[in-house]
Amino acid sequence: MNSFIKIFGVLFFMAINPLQAQELTQTIRGTVIDQITKAPMPGATVMIMGSDPVIGTTTDVAGDFKIPALPLGSYSLKVSFMGFKEIILPNVQLNSGKEVVLTIPLEEDITQIDEVVVTATDKDRTINDMIQVSGRTFSVEEARKFAAAVNDPGRMAASFSGVTSTDDGNNNISIRGNSPNGLLWRMEGIEIPNPNHFVNPGTSGGGVSILSSQLLANSDFLTGAFPAEYGNALSGVFDLSLRKGNNENQEFTLQAGFLGLDVAAEGPIAINYKGSYLINYRYSTLSVLSKIGLPLGDFVTNFQDLSFNVYLPTGPKSTITLFGFGGLSDQDGDAITDSLDWESEGDRYGGTFFSNTGAVGIKHSYILNESNFLQTTVLASGNALGTTEFRLTDEMQEQDRFYENYSNSKVTLSSVLNTKFSAKASLRSGFYVNQLYYNLREDDFEEENQNLQTNINSKGNTQSIQAFSQLNYRASERLTINVGLHYLQLLLNDSKSIEPRFSASYALDEKQRLSVGYGLHSQVQPLGTYFAEQEVDGQITLPNKELGLSKSHHFVLGFDRAFTPYLRMKVETYYQHLFNIPIKSGADETYSIINQQWTFATDPLVNEGFGKNYGVELTLEQFTHNDLYFLLSTSFYNSLYKTNEDVWRNSAYNGNFNVTFTAGKEYKQKKNRVFGVNLRAIYSGGLRDTPIDLAASIEKGEGVYIEDQLYSEKSPNYFRADLRFSLKKNKPKSTRTWALDIQNATNRKNVYGEYFEPMENKIKTSYQAPLIPILSYRVEF
Repeated sequence: MNSFIKIFGVLFFMAINPLQAQELTQTIRGTVIDQITKAPMPGATVMIMGSDPVIGTTTDVAGDFKIPALPLGSYSLKVSFMGFKEIILPNVQLNSGKEVVLTIPLEEDITQIDEVVVTATDKDRTINDMIQVSGRTFSVEEARKFAAAVNDPGRMAASFSGVTSTDDGNNNISIRGNSPNGLLWRMEGIEIPNPNHFVNPGTSGGGVSILSSQLLANSDFLTGAFPAEYGNALSGVFDLSLRKGNNENQEFTLQAGFLGLDVAAEGPIAINYKGSYLINYRYSTLSVLSKIGLPLGDFVTNFQDLSFNVYLPTGPKSTITLFGFGGLSDQDGDAITDSLDWESEGDRYGGTFFSNTGAVGIKHSYILNESNFLQTTVLASGNALGTTEFRLTDEMQEQDRFYENYSNSKVTLSSVLNTKFSAKASLRSGFYVNQLYYNLREDDFEEENQNLQTNINSKGNTQSIQAFSQLNYRASERLTINVGLHYLQLLLNDSKSIEPRFSASYALDEKQRLSVGYGLHSQVQPLGTYFAEQEVDGQITLPNKELGLSKSHHFVLGFDRAFTPYLRMKVETYYQHLFNIPIKSGADETYSIINQQWTFATDPLVNEGFGKNYGVELTLEQFTHNDLYFLLSTSFYNSLYKTNEDVWRNSAYNGNFNVTFTAGKEYKQKKNRVFGVNLRAIYSGGLRDTPIDLAASIEKGEGVYIEDQLYSEKSPNYFRADLRFSLKKNKPKSTRTWALDIQNATNRKNVYGEYFEPMENKIKTSYQAPLIPILSYRVEF
């Protein structure tokens, strides 16, 4: 800990003793477009608020604007156009290393009178104008600033109301008591595979995000009652948008730290052409941390990834975008070969693990006319992961204990049409067609026969179809209504779902808003579950192949109150009724797929289970103002499930409450140096576990759980405090940032769970991550 104090002291000394600074400047530029049709808006006015004399400009025939030579600092922009709502973009931060390039959508004003409504659009509303409830925008700055977020959207979202992290070692999140596997990932309007390294089968998260903050633009995060365009999800949605590269100047970013090396480049495709490229490569080996004595496990861990976005205008009304990402990750571990050094059963195990994921897409955007905008995307994606595990016998022979090798690939065609009927009404309709390929194999050790038994072994292809249509109607300046329909079908077994969606918001006055939402949502089961094998009379059968979709009714009621342009409060209460949930059949069975987080369920299942999640959430948030931001998120909830046993039980994710406080302050030491302090503190109810039968475990030599007491034990309440210190220095043509993230700064031993240790015949406790410092250096130029 003394070394961390010394590092902090050096940073603080540097911050309070700035060198004599010179006046540095930078450019703000961008494009103003129509929110629905995406058409450029020539003649729009862009002003710097509070400037004296007034600084501003108007957009050209392509909707572009440029305000050069602004002193570094934070600015608020006011954008206006006749017949459209005037908007304010607060806290636009200028650094010397990169130009700020913005895309600003304007919403048509339905009042058509001289007086217009001014709204701040930094983060108080979502990017997608169809979202009325349970949605918020998250920014790239949040991913970079939030303590312990380490540029990871999943870890950053743990600061939001209704979101609970299920494991310090992964970015899996439970939303409103749902399984992490209910999460949908989208990029540029199309579903993508789980974009994380070290992914386990059937999961939606992993150890490290593949996605680089270099590529992400401000994006949306949804926690319930989604609009009709979102399907195949029960809990939440990450709707990610990509940033276009700078199309006038070459810019670079280098970042080095304990997690590895990032290299990013962006710039114009050609002179006098508005196309641009943006690419990021990262390589890391976490084994470096273990070599300096940090307890990150016994496995050698490696990963690398590449992501890109290439923007190609093909005319005044059309563009082509090439985008994608790919990640490789693996772990290798050896068993301890000297039996005298065995201290636990795990010392006898060794093996390998790999997890590879990628997606490449091409998107064509076309402005058909003044009322219609068409976007068509083709995406090829896939993932492959596998595990081999062995155990050393008493005779020091390697005995195979587990094998899995899963590969999934998909080709998706998507087409979405946006139509503006008037200033009041717009329609968005589209479809997604997926061609799915799979090659799945899982072998598990059977104690009785002392060999591997095949649970899953299937290869083939199938298809899924989604279609939607949703109408957004602004009945008045106060009332907005969104109504739509979503259709999902899996052709493997012809399971299908027709899902109505509805949401509305009503402004009580210029500071207060009520919102309400309802949606029926469904989700395809993890693909491997359909191919679980069972032997009946010597014949291999697939008892789960005809499983239907899991479904859930979402009901949401919300209230927003803005105290100032920068401070707001939001309250939402919700109820979710889950049904058609796969469970084990039988009056004494307690298993439900609701609680599944790792691997595929391989037991025979039926769609006869239920679940319910209900609670209330309170958010108090100050957007960055006077270099200070804070976010207080509180959730009180209940998450229950029921099988044929006809008893409501706690789900694995029923922690009952979660309180998170996230805050940060920047101290400007003249304009060339900025010292930042960021904090995140989480206090939440412990998640659920199943008690272990010690006597039965000793007799069998492995952990035996008391099935009729499933998830009856609650882990101790969880507390974690994370700190981040940063020092940013602007130099001519470059910005340099030192940062120190101290995760779990108090080194609290939070309980992960209990397990049976055969070598000691005891029940022992496993703990989550200890104090971990992550130092990084970043330069933009």
